[in-house]
Amino acid sequence: MDRRRCCLGTALALGLAASRAGATGPLKHLPAPGSALQLPDVPLLEGGEFKAASAQGRVVVLYWWASWCPFCALVTPSIQKLWRTQRERGLLVLGLSVDQDLAAARAYRAKRGHDFPSGWLTPAVEAVLPKPQGLPVTVVRGRDGRVAAAETGQLFPEDVELLARFL
Repeated sequence: MDRRRCCLGTALALGLAASRAGATGPLKHLPAPGSALQLPDVPLLEGGEFKAASAQGRVVVLYWWASWCPFCALVTPSIQKLWRTQRERGLLVLGLSVDQDLAAARAYRAKRGHDFPSGWLTPAVEAVLPKPQGLPVTVVRGRDGRVAAAETGQLFPEDVELLARFL
């Protein structure tokens, strides 16, 4: 666990350094830790709407994913578990599907039993929250509305569990 905690910290530090250096490769649009992160209202895949106002003063895990992404298939069960175990402590999770086919995204979630709130990355949503390059992408927005952590690519289950520390 200590090695993974170290790896996650190193990866986050490298991401911060690269984004400050103006990297345009895999870290394009990855918000830098400490930067303000505005949230839009997001229509949810199964109906209803995520209201940005509901996130005021709360920790939010944003998670960009796709039904066709093999790395998302490995990470999403851990995101689901994080939401199930930490929502009583006030954690919000908002998935953002980048699927072109909404039916495929809905079917994917239903088949796997994922029920954390998840919307579709519409042009209106992307205007406020541009999708970072790569998949999956996990961003933690702290209670203060600033990015607490940002990571692109696969996370180990232990890394996802560690996101609860921001509560």
